[in-house]
Amino acid sequence: MAATMSATTPGDARHAVQTWAYPLVLVAGGVALGVSGVPAPLYGVYEAEWHLSPLTTTIVFAVYAVAALAAVLVSGKISDVVGRKPVLLGAFVIMVLGLVVFLLADNVAMLLIARALHGLAVGSTVVAGAAALLDLKPNHGARSGQLTGVMFNVGMAIAILGSALLAQYAPYPLRTPYVVITVVCLIVAVGVLALREPHSGRVAGRIRISKPSVPHEIRDDFWFAAIGVMAAWSVLGVLLSLYPSLASQQTGIHNLIFGGAVVASTATAGALAQLFATGIPARWAAIVGDTGMAIALVLTVPALTTHNWVVVLASGVLLGGTFGLGFGGSLRHLSNVVPQHKRGETMSAFYLLAYTAMALPTIIAGWAATQWGLSAVFPWFVGVVAVACLIAAALGLRHHRAAQRRTEQVAESV
Repeated sequence: MAATMSATTPGDARHAVQTWAYPLVLVAGGVALGVSGVPAPLYGVYEAEWHLSPLTTTIVFAVYAVAALAAVLVSGKISDVVGRKPVLLGAFVIMVLGLVVFLLADNVAMLLIARALHGLAVGSTVVAGAAALLDLKPNHGARSGQLTGVMFNVGMAIAILGSALLAQYAPYPLRTPYVVITVVCLIVAVGVLALREPHSGRVAGRIRISKPSVPHEIRDDFWFAAIGVMAAWSVLGVLLSLYPSLASQQTGIHNLIFGGAVVASTATAGALAQLFATGIPARWAAIVGDTGMAIALVLTVPALTTHNWVVVLASGVLLGGTFGLGFGGSLRHLSNVVPQHKRGETMSAFYLLAYTAMALPTIIAGWAATQWGLSAVFPWFVGVVAVACLIAAALGLRHHRAAQRRTEQVAESV
């Protein structure tokens, strides 16, 4: 028996006792994104009870994106040096701390602090979790990326709908949702605590910010993916911060469950689109998704004017499905072309643009809504983002045709 044990490599032993590690890390990512979405149905309550303007609401939301960006730029290197487990565990500690601040919050400053803590925690979980999945199943990178995207959307959908249900029917609507998700986070944290470190190749080195950079040879591919994701995340920012209130306002349904259902159904449609789009080449999934997202965005405007909750919900599902195709396809396409030795700095540039696109348009939309009203501003926002989606699709088509011409020229020369 001793000889058998001594012949087992550390990696073999680690994986032999961690059959649950891979799903645990996937669940951790889903819970983290769920935490980020819990306040979405509650923003309308904060606005009504605390007399907040749409600008204040969007600033509270945007603080999360800025903090998440900071975490994305440093947590990858930290996890390379100290390991994935300490980063994931620290992220969940910060997550719970942010939830405690939400529980005690009685002013906007505390909301800003809580959202900043959650941005740091979620950004760290996303990066360290993705690295841990590759450590656990290094030959399943594409599948891990797909499952991660699905879990992100599922976690967000469940958390948002659950938050809306608790806020509508449970006592203390601005407290109970945070208590429930805190319990879930603590359960996941116990699992992470029991996790053996999956990163056996830790290296010594200074912890520094990853410098965003894009290799010259993939610049066309990068901008195709980046513009599509920037457009998608612009939609996501407004969808999570302002759209539930707008949907309730236009339909006359002020039950929190309806606002939560609008966002949850959109996230669920995005998850299903990513799950079933595996057979579609990444570039075409992104092109179809970007084009479809432009159309779906434009259709939300007449959908809202019908004041019919079924039509509004259906337009959200259509938007979510095209969002899933566009976001998933863009990310898969970039992952396929980025050189391995340039992956860190390229993805830093990618997420820098993505989180900027989530934060800035949301703040601008919030400011404009404060000046002229959300229902008046929303069509303009839709038009600008729809154009960005179409630009991304056009870039993808142009690059595809250029690649085809190069292939034909090589074939003719041979």
